[in-house]
Amino acid sequence: METPRTETTDRVVSEGAATAPAADGVRTFALSRALFIRLLGVVYVCAFASMWMQVRGLFGARGILPAGEFLAAAREQLGSAAYWRVPTLFWLGSGDGALAALCAAGTVLAALLVIGVAPLPLLAALWAMYLSIVSIGQDFLSFQWDSLLLEAGFLAIFFAPLRLALRRARHDPPSAAIRWLILWLLFRLMFSSGMVKLLSGDPTWRDLTAMSYHYETQPVPAWTSWYVHQFPPACHKAEVLVTFFLELIVPFMIFGPRVVRRAAFVLLGGLQMLIMATGNFGFFNLLTMALAVPLLDDAVFSRWWRGSDDASKLESNPGRARWALTGGSIALGMLSLVPFSSSLGLLELVPRPMVRAYVHTRSLGLSSPYGLFAVMTTRRPELIIEGSNDGTRWLAYEFKYKPGDVKRRPPLIGPHMPRLDWQMWFAALGGYERTPWLAAFLERLKEASPDVIGLLERNPFPDGPPRELRVRVEDYRFTDRATRRHTGAWWHTTR
Repeated sequence: METPRTETTDRVVSEGAATAPAADGVRTFALSRALFIRLLGVVYVCAFASMWMQVRGLFGARGILPAGEFLAAAREQLGSAAYWRVPTLFWLGSGDGALAALCAAGTVLAALLVIGVAPLPLLAALWAMYLSIVSIGQDFLSFQWDSLLLEAGFLAIFFAPLRLALRRARHDPPSAAIRWLILWLLFRLMFSSGMVKLLSGDPTWRDLTAMSYHYETQPVPAWTSWYVHQFPPACHKAEVLVTFFLELIVPFMIFGPRVVRRAAFVLLGGLQMLIMATGNFGFFNLLTMALAVPLLDDAVFSRWWRGSDDASKLESNPGRARWALTGGSIALGMLSLVPFSSSLGLLELVPRPMVRAYVHTRSLGLSSPYGLFAVMTTRRPELIIEGSNDGTRWLAYEFKYKPGDVKRRPPLIGPHMPRLDWQMWFAALGGYERTPWLAAFLERLKEASPDVIGLLERNPFPDGPPRELRVRVEDYRFTDRATRRHTGAWWHTTR
């Protein structure tokens, strides 16, 4: 006998169907999406808070590269096109207060995102705010993880649920197309990093000695770097082989079946944790781990997330498919082929209209080339900046994080990104003529700019700037165990 159907019955049946296991075993990624968004919020907190600590010294009116001067020059050279080529909220005002306020607001909004408040509008605001900083950042925000955060942050806007509370979106299936683009971004990041090592022709990668140099020549080593550097050469050669496996083979596992995707998550996450434990790369490693979260379907969280058994077996409702998102995803995917092909040396195979579209939208950071440590540096020159009032007695400025005093323990600073210390590494490798910001930095030291002095650990001239400045170059090498035991020195230097 057929039971009469009522509105209440229909609702119960509908809800029951939504929480019952799908017949074909299809699982969804609603909880996975929630974790990805919260982790991205943590990355934004780290990025904005780190920048807040140094923004005035870098881009303030008395900073190294003042934002106001940069924007004025851009407007003079580009005219009205400057607003598109340099997309930033700082066109409305670029004073010290505006710089600090944006970083503070970004930190607060990112913290709200971590707790799951209004994910879609907050992600849109955070992306626009970080783009504003990158656009005026010049040399100090030219790192690949800044581009990676912009691209991941833009995708996250369209991955977010249309709800004011992230926890209430458990039964809302995320866009499969956007999830695919996030995984495609992870693939491009990892695979390109492996390929550029092979394509560069660098002998240290080919003879498996690259990791014998990496720990002491990376931009800002940690105290853990010293210990790993002491490993025997055979271990470092094994590290190179593992690196090639993780960057060239594992990325293809991203698009495999569930068990293979889970293995890829563990392997790629493990790599990022090891890098984070043996170096200082800002928020890059945490961001890469966040990009790997969509590899996991919701069933993974069934033991820890109450009620996730129901959510993990939801089946996407085709009637709610976002066709506009699918079309946009295809366009973004095609756009990303341009920088990806360029990093692999295959740009000539890309149709010219796609290249023009990429060039026209490049200022928005929608897609970027990736590929880390294509060439391994085998020596560590350091710039030592000294001042003097008499031309005879010279005193060195001490930086907060980069090597200086040979007995100071190299710091492990987690997700903080000290922009000046990083750029000093590039300046030492690139030469004075290729580092125009260095002259501006020295000029600020001669002016005793408090904002710039605040970027340093120790100012040897607290009562006023020195009459003269000079820059020396010294080669730094990690000491061995015996030397550090007897002298306490972490570094050995050669002038």
